[in-house]
Amino acid sequence: MECLKAKEGESHNQLPLPEEPHIGTTFLRTCFNGLNALSGVGILSIPYALSQGGWLSLILLFVVAVLCWYTGLLLRRCMDSDPLIRSYPDIGEKAFGCKGRALVSVFMYLELYLVAVEFLILEGDNLYKLFPNAGFKLAGLYIGGKTGFVLLTALVILPTTWLKSLGMLAYVSAGGVSASVILVGCVWWVGAVDGVGFHEDGVLLNWGGLPTTLSLFTFCYCGHAVFPTLCNSMKDRSQFSKVLLICFVTSTITYGSMAVLGYLMYGEYLKSQVTLNLPIRKMGSKLAIYTTLVNPLTKYAVITAPIATAIEETFVFRDSRYLSILVRTVIVISTVVVALTIPFFGYVMAFIGAFLSVTVSMLLPCLCYLRIDKSARSFGLELVFIVGILIIGSFVGIIGTYTSIKQIVKHL
Repeated sequence: MECLKAKEGESHNQLPLPEEPHIGTTFLRTCFNGLNALSGVGILSIPYALSQGGWLSLILLFVVAVLCWYTGLLLRRCMDSDPLIRSYPDIGEKAFGCKGRALVSVFMYLELYLVAVEFLILEGDNLYKLFPNAGFKLAGLYIGGKTGFVLLTALVILPTTWLKSLGMLAYVSAGGVSASVILVGCVWWVGAVDGVGFHEDGVLLNWGGLPTTLSLFTFCYCGHAVFPTLCNSMKDRSQFSKVLLICFVTSTITYGSMAVLGYLMYGEYLKSQVTLNLPIRKMGSKLAIYTTLVNPLTKYAVITAPIATAIEETFVFRDSRYLSILVRTVIVISTVVVALTIPFFGYVMAFIGAFLSVTVSMLLPCLCYLRIDKSARSFGLELVFIVGILIIGSFVGIIGTYTSIKQIVKHL
């Protein structure tokens, strides 16, 4: 009974996707939605990730892309085993029962929560770069710098989180794909036209920085939480494998281009967000930063909505408008507290990538697939490949999580 109630709640807790009711999503729109899921704030840190690992670590970007693409296919196969599966938690339940659903849900919601925290850190960092001397008074207390901008961003975002119908926001957030392309174009323009140039040599390989590099690369491909929803929304689910291929190839080209451009421009001097390196007085730089700022503002409510709905489902008065506003306000306040306590964009992203994204995007798809499809446990090339993913994922998760936590504690 408990698992049934959880399942009913989960059905409302998926990231909203623009879809025509009773018709299904077309192949092209599903590709666009898939790219939107993979195109996020990770593109800002991809040059920094390359600078930590060196030029040869670009190979790891393609390796991570291939592994995550394959685990996306495994999720599709899990869905094919039962027509009633509609979401990632459903796959967890099919494989491991109620405990599997709970485990998948916890990792999904924690990942979404920390991404929301990253949005606030991102806004604070980039607004401070634009307006370093800005500040305001609150109850006689002067608040300036990044802290002030994080608080202002939260105040702007707060009303959008109170909207329970997020269909309109889903369409707005789809601009993330365009934003990524514009951002790459702006960085190229700053380097080629605005005089920064592409003169940095960089290093061939930096062993010490590989854990951070791998963690950040994995974060960039953490769209698995919404892949089952995307697949289920299609007119023709048999085309989803092609959708995954197109999305991963396109996003890898985008990520690779940004990584190479940023590393050639700033080398070892790259900051956790490439926009923080750009010369502020250049028009291309301003456009890049403004594009970066708009995206989180439109996506914050969409990202936190599943968390809020899951919490609201646990209360008796789950349909209360006042309860909904209270829960969503508390979530915003808590993310502000975390963002101000741990304002380290790159290290928090590395932690998300190593601990959460590796689990959601690599480990759980493999484990669920092996559990659901008994034939996959027979010794063969597929089993060897899946076991290899589990070993690589576990190694990256353990080392990356330890490294990121160590860096966060050090800077605190």
